[in-house]
Amino acid sequence: MEHSIEIKNLDLSFGAVKVLKDLNLDVVDGEFLVLLGSSGCGKSTLLNCIAGLLDATDGQIWIGGNNVTWEEPSKRGIGMVFQSYALYPQMTVRGNLSFGLKNAGVSKAEIAQRVDRAAQVLQIEPLLDRKPSALSGGQRQRVAIGRALVRDVDVFLFDEPLSNLDAKLRADLRVEIKQLHQTLGNTMIYVTHDQIEAMTLADRIAIMKSGMVLQLDTPNEIYNRPANLYVAQFIGSPTMNFLDGELRGGVFHSAELEIPLEGYTWEGGPRDGAAMLGIRPEHVAYSEIAEGKPFRFDSTVELVEPLGSDTLVRCDVGGRHIWVRLDGQVEIAPGDPLPLGLSPERCHLFDKTTEARL
Repeated sequence: MEHSIEIKNLDLSFGAVKVLKDLNLDVVDGEFLVLLGSSGCGKSTLLNCIAGLLDATDGQIWIGGNNVTWEEPSKRGIGMVFQSYALYPQMTVRGNLSFGLKNAGVSKAEIAQRVDRAAQVLQIEPLLDRKPSALSGGQRQRVAIGRALVRDVDVFLFDEPLSNLDAKLRADLRVEIKQLHQTLGNTMIYVTHDQIEAMTLADRIAIMKSGMVLQLDTPNEIYNRPANLYVAQFIGSPTMNFLDGELRGGVFHSAELEIPLEGYTWEGGPRDGAAMLGIRPEHVAYSEIAEGKPFRFDSTVELVEPLGSDTLVRCDVGGRHIWVRLDGQVEIAPGDPLPLGLSPERCHLFDKTTEARL
């Protein structure tokens, strides 16, 4: 596979603070890669380094087979969409889309062709003669995307482009961005702290923390086999349930619970020692289904959160809380007993010290 972008041993420091730490990342040509992490993890900083808006302290950035580490942003062959729309208020949509091309000396005929094509792809043709003040938030963000689109480049960078929109518009534009990628086939790197955006948009997700990539993989692999405790906690809503305990002879011991692990897929083979066992709320079986699971235990319902399509229930198990995702039509109330069960193959084990997957 050809690599559209290669990040090699990238470091970035602000004074004594190291923001990016010996970071390596390869983005395949035509891939949609999402940089995901909490605030301050370095994801926007990495994107700005790729764009040329920040100078790396050490390392290299390659785009399209060229070393662009010290190239100006305009010479990197990228189009960037920012969190703020940054549209010129005195110009029409057409003026905003064509402004950068005029400054670059592109011919009028070519400008008109590119603007019309971008407007068609983004479905903003009726808006071309309006000014930004006459547009909704979603329409303004489409124009901002169009401004990057008219540059006719191979790589697009998105820096949290949907975070200023309400939930409905975010969902709508998320679909449009995914369709845009499928239509164009360009390489796209997208920064977000929203795991739903990451899971639905990405071919691969790079989960970042403290200037490093903790796991780079497909959404399904990250969800089903998180590489460490941080990734397991970060992905999933509600978050994964965790039990603190110890591994002895293929059995996980946590207070009065003894969970046999036959069927669990180990990384490097079974071992003993302090560990954390995790299981997602949707993988905890309940009621009569729990009876057929390898491990069964009793719980009491503490809290019920109806969501329509499903219901989230927080259960008490010997003083510990376990979240369970139930069918949305289940009738249940606080205080009700709820038998629970689980299968070892659905569990996740992490070393208590290193936090790595076991």
